[in-house]
Amino acid sequence: MTTLLNYIKKRTNANCIWLMRQAGRYLPEFRKIRAENSDFIKLCLNEDLSSEITIQPLRRFEVDAAIIFSDILLVPYALGQTVSFKKDYGPILGNLNYNQIFKAEERKFLEKLNPVYGAIKKTKERKELKNKDLIGFVGAPWTILIYMLNRKSPKNKDIIHSLNDRKFIDELLKIIIKFLKLHIENQIKYGATIIQIFDSWAGLLDMNNYDKYIYEPTKELVRFTNSKNTPVICFPKGINDYKQYVNVVKPDVISIDYSVDPKEISENIDITVQGGLNPNFLLGDKEELKTNVKKYLDIFKNKQYIFNLGHGVLPNTNPNMVDYLVKLVKNYS
Repeated sequence: MTTLLNYIKKRTNANCIWLMRQAGRYLPEFRKIRAENSDFIKLCLNEDLSSEITIQPLRRFEVDAAIIFSDILLVPYALGQTVSFKKDYGPILGNLNYNQIFKAEERKFLEKLNPVYGAIKKTKERKELKNKDLIGFVGAPWTILIYMLNRKSPKNKDIIHSLNDRKFIDELLKIIIKFLKLHIENQIKYGATIIQIFDSWAGLLDMNNYDKYIYEPTKELVRFTNSKNTPVICFPKGINDYKQYVNVVKPDVISIDYSVDPKEISENIDITVQGGLNPNFLLGDKEELKTNVKKYLDIFKNKQYIFNLGHGVLPNTNPNMVDYLVKLVKNYS
């Protein structure tokens, strides 16, 4: 069993914590590397630097897991769609070459992503990771589909491709699922002990489309990952019904966003819960942070719970506040 989930099952006194985006943009040691590597995709595909960035927060904080420094958009990249990142804007994806996507070869896909697997292997061998989990991840099929079609973050629900072209969408979704499985399999092969599935844009869909685009495709990935004896954390940000999601998709852990009432989750969901704290609290004062951290720890005190945020660590977060947060969680009783 994974170290992280083993803590949970045994209900030891050690409260578990790791943070989404704990490796990266708020750490000065990361910003130094980033300043020397302007191409974000190339940085993700530099196995030495990716491994180094992954380990950086473990040197500072007593977190219980590392999450590999990578990006969910490496999958569209490996399928042949261009991907770049513009400062203060986000990802920009190129036009879809339908023939190229539908004729994508597993061998070429894996060749492009081999540095990711190399980074996982290198990280697994580092002394800082001893007795800690290494989390690999993918974007959920729906989120990857929307990025590939929209070619940028659909933050204003400005999806430019109609979902009415059912035949095309169905075929593209099958391709995405196939290669997400391949990416998951190889992350596990090289050392990932947990897989997290990020459905960043689950909140864009109305509930009538959940089965087709969220529940069934994600459930397929969960079953596949579990068949590799690896647990799955699912983070369906903005989903309307977490209980129904858990009942249908059946992840090992459900990660909740900060818009959700944690008390309701605690009362209605029986599996391990992760996250929930608004990352903005790390930008305020320590007393406010302490009050809100204690709220989550109190609510989930007698439940299986992994402390985390309801989204990623924000770029302007002071690392000292993260250190304070980790110590708060570890010292809670």
